[in-house]
Amino acid sequence: MLNPLETITELSHEFGTDLYVQGGGGNTSVKNADTIWVKPSGTTLAAISPEDFLPMDRAKLQAVHQAASPADPTAREALVKDLMLAAVCRGASGRPTVEAPLHDSFAATFVVHTHPAMVNGMTCSRDGRSACERLFPDALWVDFVDPGFMLSRTVREKIQAYHAEHGREPEAVFLQNHGVFVAGDTPKDVRRVYHTILTTLRVEYETAGVSTSLPARSAPPDDVFRKITSQLEKSLGEKAAFVFAAGPAALPEGPLSPDHIVYAKSYALLGEPTLQAVSAFQTEHGYAPQVVGCDSGVFGLGGSEKVAQLALTFALDGALVRQLAGAFGGVNYMDDRAREFIEHWEVESYRMKQI
Repeated sequence: MLNPLETITELSHEFGTDLYVQGGGGNTSVKNADTIWVKPSGTTLAAISPEDFLPMDRAKLQAVHQAASPADPTAREALVKDLMLAAVCRGASGRPTVEAPLHDSFAATFVVHTHPAMVNGMTCSRDGRSACERLFPDALWVDFVDPGFMLSRTVREKIQAYHAEHGREPEAVFLQNHGVFVAGDTPKDVRRVYHTILTTLRVEYETAGVSTSLPARSAPPDDVFRKITSQLEKSLGEKAAFVFAAGPAALPEGPLSPDHIVYAKSYALLGEPTLQAVSAFQTEHGYAPQVVGCDSGVFGLGGSEKVAQLALTFALDGALVRQLAGAFGGVNYMDDRAREFIEHWEVESYRMKQI
């Protein structure tokens, strides 16, 4: 028998593949009556080891649940960060995932939170709520809530209400424009719920005639790649020091989820990246494009190889989510208020720095 930390590490690796998360997305935890061990912020599920998990005192973590919420979002999230750091057990170091209080709200031993494109095709769609209620009547759907303190508090209240009504907590919680939490007392329970979710959605996509993979399209030829790269370097300098490319795809035209915003920005530059187009994009959005989509292909760019690779990865993931959302009434983009919260959230700035 594996010990709990070995077990959650095994689960993390299993659900840290491209099917479930991209980049540093997703988080996992295991708990007993007194302690919860959570994935630290800035680490990946695929590479985490047992000693990486941060032990947190569950009694001290209650302070997060009970804290009065400052009206100012910056003050609110700073308070929560301090309360969570205070709950990290003595001798441990690191910054716990911001969703640690949400993990603690489940009574189940194991919690695995991921952002599969297969799931986000539903959660990022116009008809996501009604589809979830039809396909997963025993699960919880949560309309979009700012990640961090507000999300943890909202989900905790909904789990408690669900338990009061049904005599048990939900095995899955779907978050609009975000992803899914699955909880279980054994790894087998977690795997079973995820299998049911993905199987059910796959059938739904097939019934709707929506492919679960992007069309196979060739990457741009070398001469086109060099042309685009040259245009980007002239416009952006070091911000386009690295460029990665894939074949053309129908990119999302707005922000889909917190992770897409962090790694690929809220908006892609759609069209040929001329000097004028790049300048106009920066004037409109206040930042340099991280993703370019034009007739010749999709391009991820950045000041480092990893940033550019992740930008391309999330651009293509976003294209797949947009495609899958067609089975549920079309894509539903985050509104400006939600987008701006993520763009200025200290937690996401911290995550980006870890790259």
